[in-house]
Amino acid sequence: MANSKQARKRARQAAKANSHNSALRSKYRTAIKAVRKAIEAGDQAKAAEVFRLSAKTLDIIADKKIVHKNKAARHKSRLVAALKGMQQPAAAQ
Repeated sequence: MANSKQARKRARQAAKANSHNSALRSKYRTAIKAVRKAIEAGDQAKAAEVFRLSAKTLDIIADKKIVHKNKAARHKSRLVAALKGMQQPAAAQ
């Protein structure tokens, strides 16, 4: 338990920041899942639009250092690869 006024305030601030950061991490994961779901649905135009919006979310959360910028870049890269992958089979048919 915090024994000083300063420690009590820091505990309050830490709890508030933890709550806020948890919400942003959830938003980050939801954005990735939304793109994956759109890709699985097979609608290329909708998937590209969902990716565009989700990429913006991933960048914002990485800029706030909720997740590392390289992790956000890695996820975006893999999502783009998945989007391009769904284009190939359609062209082959």
